[in-house]
Amino acid sequence: MSDLAPFPLISAATPGPISILHLEDSELDHELVVMHLEGDLPWPVVIERVEAEDTFLAALRERPPHIVLSDFALPGYNGLSAFRSAHELYPNLPFIIVTGAMGEEVAVDTLRQGVTDYILKQRLERLAPSVRRALAEAEGQASRERAEQSVRDLNQSLQARLLEVERLRNTAERQSQRLEVQARQLEEALNLQKTFLAETSHELRTPLTALLGYLRRADREVGGSQVVQDAQRVAENMTRLVNDLLQLSRGELVQSIEMHYMNIGNLLRQVGRDYGVQADVPDTEIVGDPGRLTQVFVNLVTNAVRVSGGGDKVRLELNVRAGEVEVDVVDSGPGVPDAVKPRIFDKFYRGKEAGSAGLGLTIAQQVVTSHGGRIDVLDTPGGGATFRVRLPLPDEEGDEEFA
Repeated sequence: MSDLAPFPLISAATPGPISILHLEDSELDHELVVMHLEGDLPWPVVIERVEAEDTFLAALRERPPHIVLSDFALPGYNGLSAFRSAHELYPNLPFIIVTGAMGEEVAVDTLRQGVTDYILKQRLERLAPSVRRALAEAEGQASRERAEQSVRDLNQSLQARLLEVERLRNTAERQSQRLEVQARQLEEALNLQKTFLAETSHELRTPLTALLGYLRRADREVGGSQVVQDAQRVAENMTRLVNDLLQLSRGELVQSIEMHYMNIGNLLRQVGRDYGVQADVPDTEIVGDPGRLTQVFVNLVTNAVRVSGGGDKVRLELNVRAGEVEVDVVDSGPGVPDAVKPRIFDKFYRGKEAGSAGLGLTIAQQVVTSHGGRIDVLDTPGGGATFRVRLPLPDEEGDEEFA
């Protein structure tokens, strides 16, 4: 049955023609049926007559009709057997018995078994309306089944989507739980960092204070030794760095900025001498804190020397622009990847590209910002990284304030 084509359906809106299979052994009765159907149906009619079981079954299989009309009593065959055969092949195929005589009990039994209708040959005027009604019911049944199938398909689709939503929800919950665990671990790590920095800063402040005291006394006793003065300056910078680390570990900003006129060219040349870095820069006056700016450029230079592999691969440049001075710390090292650039000044960010221990560049940024400037990281042409510091030049109105 699965290899058979479905029987055709038709409605009043279909132009037709309709195909009728008529199981009838009487030529005269067949012609009467044709006469009562042609012209009384809204479609053209094609009626095929068969007389026996074998030709009936062959026609059903080879040329499925829209509807079957069958006599009840035939030689060696009957309409009820024909209905069962047709129903087995096409369960919803309309089937009308057209017979000369049928007892009421037999008629009721045929209807109970699923025959669509029965028409007495003496009342053939009922045949065309019965055919129209049977075809309409078949179309309606097919429409309901299509709708039911659509509902089943939709339910299956919705069920599949609900299962997918549930799977995604479970996945999201698992990811959320993992993120919560990672967030707690990160918070614990940051707290450990802060604790370490605070404790380390406290531990370093005492020997640094003592060292600075010894250096100051040695300077007084020696009387202006350049070596002692350089050591004293480095110790002062280290003390300031330790204090900054302590402030940042507490979430505080860098403080103690003392602004006055200074020669940033001298500052950069001194940093270059201390770390073996080329610094052919001109004298340029700005308003700033020499100690803090020294801290900035020492940090940037030492980072550049560390990542590039030597002071000979680093240089300091200074250019005066409109309203600002631009200082570049240029290296020919591995450079800073684009993905790292936005995070390189973040507190506690660590990366070999930055050469940072986690706070040095954060402190540098805060010092530059406190001076009204800005710091950026760029790519060095040919390879490497360039840290660019922009600081404002003093205007004429501010001359008296810092004079």
